[in-house]
Amino acid sequence: MKIVIPDWSTMSAVNMGFSVFEEFGEVVCCGMTRPEEAAEKIGDADVVLVNKTPITAQVMDACPNLKYIGLFATGYNNIDIPAATARGITVCNAGTYSTDAVVQHTFALLLSLAGNLPRYEKAVADGEWERSETFSYFPYPVHELCGKTFAVIGYGSIGRGVAKVADAFGMRVIVSTRSKPENCPYALVTMDEAFRQADVLSVHCPLTEQTAHLINRENLAKMKPEAYLINTARGGIVDEAALAEALNAGRLAGAGVDVLDKEPMRPDTPLKAAKNCIITPHIAWSALETRDRLVQIVAGNLRSWLEGHPTNQVNG
Repeated sequence: MKIVIPDWSTMSAVNMGFSVFEEFGEVVCCGMTRPEEAAEKIGDADVVLVNKTPITAQVMDACPNLKYIGLFATGYNNIDIPAATARGITVCNAGTYSTDAVVQHTFALLLSLAGNLPRYEKAVADGEWERSETFSYFPYPVHELCGKTFAVIGYGSIGRGVAKVADAFGMRVIVSTRSKPENCPYALVTMDEAFRQADVLSVHCPLTEQTAHLINRENLAKMKPEAYLINTARGGIVDEAALAEALNAGRLAGAGVDVLDKEPMRPDTPLKAAKNCIITPHIAWSALETRDRLVQIVAGNLRSWLEGHPTNQVNG
């Protein structure tokens, strides 16, 4: 069996490397693959293990041996799922491998905003504290989270995780999600109510036709001017031009985003120069422990498929 990994560079510095997959067959590992190169790189492979390289219907047609697509990711919007299903190709994602890391990064962004940490770090580096007349130098506002309303959009494993941590901070947690979750200890609200009530709006839903540009001018206009927006889900959920306008006009206090609509970041990204916007380069998922876990999950998914009982299948 031939296995192709077209974008291993996205998993760089994983302790175990890709040798874990060699027990299943011949492994061809590529650093990065441009979309137009995907069919050529995959070629006659039976299996492709992929992170973000698009696997389109055209790629599948050009690779007739392809029977299995395993994702180094939870999201699978880079795979043409209907095309894979029609061709009998099994697609399996990595489930909840990154929950703890993404929850951690969500609050890293929020705490940086609430504590004005980037501005204070710069102030100290610039010698402002050294020139201060008082022992405590606080020209920029710092806010407590306790008592504030934390709105969670999407209540999967990550949404549940951030809700639990927000609750531990003493925040009032509200949840907006498509389907009513069982045993949810928090108030369930409509999307409109989430935007209107939130002091912090944290996005944890998948990118779909329904959620694309969910964070748009209309919904941003509903938010409190002192509110924060956090997005560690998918960049396409946010209309970046609308968010930049809201930030620059003072209609929103701040935003912390780990994902952008176009990645890597482009020079003309609207949020690049937006006020009070913290951008990190899609690293919420990337803790070393998380990536090691991810490789093991992907290997386990492949093993289960070969044994005839696929796990984490998204098109079954």
